[in-house]
Amino acid sequence: MMSISSCSTTPHQPEDPNTRSQKGQYETSVPVVRDRVVQAAVKIVLEPIFEADFLPCSFGFRPKRTTHDALQVLIDESWQGNRWVVETDIANCFSAIPHDKLMQTIEERVSDQGVLKLLRAMLRATVMADGSVRREVTGAAQGGPLSPLLCNVYLHRLDRQWDANALGVLVRYCDDLVVMCRTRRQAQAALKRLTVVLGELGLELKGSKTRITHLVERGQGVDFLGFHNRLVRGRTPRSAHLVFLARWPSRKAVQHARDQIRAITARSRMLLPTEHIVEELNLFLRGWAGHFRYGNSALVFGQIRNYALKRVALLMSKRGNRRHAWGWGMARILASPDHMGLISLDGLVVPPRPFRAWKVECRR
Repeated sequence: MMSISSCSTTPHQPEDPNTRSQKGQYETSVPVVRDRVVQAAVKIVLEPIFEADFLPCSFGFRPKRTTHDALQVLIDESWQGNRWVVETDIANCFSAIPHDKLMQTIEERVSDQGVLKLLRAMLRATVMADGSVRREVTGAAQGGPLSPLLCNVYLHRLDRQWDANALGVLVRYCDDLVVMCRTRRQAQAALKRLTVVLGELGLELKGSKTRITHLVERGQGVDFLGFHNRLVRGRTPRSAHLVFLARWPSRKAVQHARDQIRAITARSRMLLPTEHIVEELNLFLRGWAGHFRYGNSALVFGQIRNYALKRVALLMSKRGNRRHAWGWGMARILASPDHMGLISLDGLVVPPRPFRAWKVECRR
């Protein structure tokens, strides 16, 4: 039987490099361990059933599909001239999905009454927040292993109704959406259609993150899945005649990296050995750069590594009681053959190309 979920309500910031772009804070219900085990088991059973139906426009939280697969669609479509972009996401998607409509969608593919009964129990599980227990009537509790699958199952109803020929190419990463359109009129029609369809599903777009952008040289770009995408002209003699969609880490992603580096090199950790600090920095930098390397990120990588060097130098200066002479610490680092062991991010970047699988490019 499904146990009552005793949950903690914590801010959720999904811009993990391997998951999603940063989206602000909203409430997350974390099931107890026993419930998470049951949810994981149910996911193993249900995922292959719904994967057979999911459409190519859906990328989030699916086997063998990543953020880079979704971003590759933007590269390909912009190369073909679809440069009017509708960018938006769904307001409080996980917590706003109506239980009755979600179960109706699941029942279209699942007839086993035992599984359906278990799913209903999961959706009705109570939540403890601030010492009080409440029972939600909407939403798939964000924080459980099954929640992303349930969200994709429900939003598959949007995917099925989408007409790419008339409205543009939809790219959906769970509740993050962009539509690549050829004209402003098509983009406006796509936005109107999104609003109508989601309204029928009991959902709505987040107004603060909804806009139509025209990708032009020296114009505005689009932030999607942690990357800033912008139309640029080639800088070499061989590419000066080309205008293409480039991407690099967004401002939020860069600020996240700087915050992490600052935390690792904080004053409170001054007594730790330098080797330990550098090892933690390397661990973070490898993961962060491993995600953002597939892009035009060389300049940002250099800035982030230089910032890490400066923070280590500052920490060493404070440890040496040289509070106003961080240059002394930097001089020691630069004098070291390997910069105190801090990894280099040079040569990691793999620029994306239209109609070339990013995984193939990365293996070269």
